[in-house]
Parts: sequence; structure tokens; C-alpha cells
Amino acid sequence: MSVKRVSGMKARALICDEEQRFTLEEVDLKEPAADQILVRADYTGMSIGTEFALIRNKISWGPYPLCTGYMGTGIVEAVGSEIEDFRVGEAVYYRGNDAMTLKDGTPVSCVQGSHCTHAVLRPHTSHGADHLPEGAPPDVACMFVMPAVGLNGADMANPRMGETVVVYGVGQIGLGVVATCVHRGCVVIAVDLNQRHLDIARELGADYLINGATQDVPAKVRKIVPQGADMVFECTGLPQCIDPAIELCRPQGSFVWQGNYGAAPVSLHFLPAHGKRLRMFFPCDDGLQPCRRAVVKNMALGVLKWEKTITHRIPYTEAPTMYQRINQGEANDIVGVVISWSN
Repeated sequence: MSVKRVSGMKARALICDEEQRFTLEEVDLKEPAADQILVRADYTGMSIGTEFALIRNKISWGPYPLCTGYMGTGIVEAVGSEIEDFRVGEAVYYRGNDAMTLKDGTPVSCVQGSHCTHAVLRPHTSHGADHLPEGAPPDVACMFVMPAVGLNGADMANPRMGETVVVYGVGQIGLGVVATCVHRGCVVIAVDLNQRHLDIARELGADYLINGATQDVPAKVRKIVPQGADMVFECTGLPQCIDPAIELCRPQGSFVWQGNYGAAPVSLHFLPAHGKRLRMFFPCDDGLQPCRRAVVKNMALGVLKWEKTITHRIPYTEAPTMYQRINQGEANDIVGVVISWSN
């Protein structure tokens, strides 16, 4: 087995401080332990929803400073002595970074720390790494978590062929739901305030588009399905969208809490859901390796055209500016962002 030893190493990472300022900083990573691998990042994908919930402290996985990002592709540069199924030089897709510190020794919360030139991680954990299938484009496959989240939610709720589903909010999670439900043979209604998101939903196979900024969403849905949709996926993660999305369900239909609503309690009007006798589903995470493998394989086969969701490709040197722009609310033209870590 080929092993490249690293006695501690320097890397560069995108860091967010408690003032929500973004900088590229030199960080220290530890030498891979016996059950870890070292990956040199090629590309990492941005999750506008979850990452900025962490940045804005809507949810917390650890104290500032933060290194966000939870999906990437890269090349194995070192393997620990207990690792038998990874080799130096192999391409992988991975979920994050186990630990890092700033130059002065300050611990960085890796949440999950993929926005870094290198990652040291345990590949055989629930959020580890796996081999990149032949034919999977690394600059697209680095976005694997988002469609896997959509696949996981649809797999749990099980919309059937011919059923009508509403996808309420078609950011990248919602687009993952659109793609999955289209592949399952459903009639898909995409709802969003942003026409660019809706146009991508159409490219992924959505049958109907409703722009909530200019159209009466309930009236439009009733025109398509007078009794309401068989299933509604609420993908915005915004508490104020819960009741309007429930309104779109038919009696004895299903409602999927596909968004992440944060640590604060959320509420809903009980009687509409109660009167319709709705079933509700609460998916979490990305379905782990089975869902990840499925979406990356479908990218490799050309079945999942996830490149259509990528609107921005930037070098890592531009990442702080991009994050600042999004954090200031200047994100109307942004759907998916891929960061290149190559020199």
C-alpha cells in the first residue's frame, strides 16, 4: 500500500468569524491517523441554505470561527495504516474535515469544513468519503449532497408514479426533489419566487411552474389539481411558508418537511392539517451513502443533469467575496456555486 506521510501540514481555508466576516486563512491540519485519509480538494460545493443558517447562527454545530462546507471532490494524497480500500492518487467525494486550527492555535469549528485546500477525515464514518465513479465530473459531483437530500426525502415519503407533487421552494434541495420525483414518474409542480430557479426546475423536468411573486399559488394549484396535490414538499425551511404549503395538499395527502427550520420552535395552524387528515414526513440529512452513491452514479451516467443547477464557478480566492455577497442578500442570481481549489 502506498502511503505518503505528512507530519502536520499547512492548508488554506475559508473562515467565518463571529462578525460574519469571511477570509482565507492559513490553518493547521494534523497528520492522518491510522483510520484517516488526506484529500487534496479539487472542488467544493456551496449550500446556501444550511451553510448560511450556520453562519447566521440560525443553527449551531459549534462556536466561531467556522469553516463551513460539507461536500467536495478531490484526490487522496495519504492514507492511514488501517485503511485498505483507498489508495494515493484515487479520486473521491467526501463530506468534510475532522479538525483544524488557526495559526495561533485557535480551534476552528469544522461545520463540516470542506472549504479548505485539504481535508483529513475518517472515510468509513457516516459522513466520510467514497470513490468517485468513473465518468462522474468532479466539478458537478462535488454538489452531491443537495440532490441526495432530495432523493432521501422522496424515498421516505414515496410519491408514486402518476401522483401530483408540489415542490414548494426550488433552491438546490427543492431541485433535488424535482429531479427525483420526475424520475419516479410524478407530475411535478414547482413553486418559487425566483424565476431563474423555476427555469432550472423546468430543465430538470418539472411539468408546471408557479411564480409566487406574481401569481396566486393556491389558485394555480387548484386549476391543475382541484382537490390539491397528493404530496407537498416544503423545501424553503422558512416557518412562514409552512401553512401556505399545507394548504396545497389534498385531503388524506402527504406533507414533507424537507427544509431545515433551525433550532427555534416552529408552529402551524392545526385545523387545516387535522381536517385533511394529512400524513407528515420528517427526512433528515442526505440518506447517507446509499443516496450519495445513487446521485453520483446518475451524474456519471448522464441521468441526473445536475450541472444545470450550477450558476457560478469561482476560484477559491473569490470565495470570501461570494460569501459576503450572499450574506448581504445579494443572491437573486445565484443557485449553485462550485469553488475550485486548484492553483
